[in-house]
Amino acid sequence: MDNRNGPSETTQRTLLSDGPHRAAPRSACVVVIHGAGLGGRADVDTARVLVGRSQEADLCIAHKSVSREHCQVWRDGDEYRIRDLGATNTTRLNDAPITEGTLADGDHVTVGESILKFISHTSVEANYHEEIYQLATRDALTDLCNRRHFLEQMEREVARAVRHGRPLAMCIVDVDLFKPVNDRYGHISGDEVLRQIADLVHRHVRHDDIAARIGGEEFAVLLPECDANAAYGFAERLRAAVAAATFTPGGEPRRITISIGIAELSPAHDSRAGLMAAADAALYRAKEEGRNRVCIES
Repeated sequence: MDNRNGPSETTQRTLLSDGPHRAAPRSACVVVIHGAGLGGRADVDTARVLVGRSQEADLCIAHKSVSREHCQVWRDGDEYRIRDLGATNTTRLNDAPITEGTLADGDHVTVGESILKFISHTSVEANYHEEIYQLATRDALTDLCNRRHFLEQMEREVARAVRHGRPLAMCIVDVDLFKPVNDRYGHISGDEVLRQIADLVHRHVRHDDIAARIGGEEFAVLLPECDANAAYGFAERLRAAVAAATFTPGGEPRRITISIGIAELSPAHDSRAGLMAAADAALYRAKEEGRNRVCIES
């Protein structure tokens, strides 16, 4: 098991918080309704929302017809505005090319070969779309991100970290000896164990962290602005919290533990696939060394 002595300054930043609980409906949003990026969405408020092909865009549409930085959308007082950013295929609002314009509920924005719909906070469609978005991005059992949404978010965070030279770490969390729990007490009790562990994950991550259920009893947490030392501190706190929790599947008290593998973005692991493979290798080592422990892949 890897040991890290003493909390670093970065470790101390990974504090307990309410975690990434489901957000309340936002004021407005733009949604891709046709073409590449179908179903993608970005909430619109006073901060400018960047739409483009870049992985760092708030709404990334990965298609050659879309410029890296295609257009911006933002709220200005009671109005919502859109501005073309000199895109090769000029942004079109309701099929008319624009440099800048005002958005109204239901307007269509053409970005390359994709079409976006603007949904205002005044629209009855806003709450409906919020529900659809949650269904598409959240794991129904735990309310964490689902695997597909997590991988999409991870792709963007890795690209940002690589481009700006920022630290990024990933934890893969696996419930130890979970199959016997399901076999003895049934899947309903097993699901309750997973929900309880997910709640502990919620309580230990920061608001900027991305937590997901990526498999049956496997979870993942992406930690932006964290190096391996900080991730180790977070993982140890989570491991200890699960080990100390009271689980009663089938009404019987039972000790449940987790194993955690950590990997840090580095020249050797500088892609989504590489980072996940490294964290998975560390998790395998934690299992091999006896479970209920945290290991870091060097």
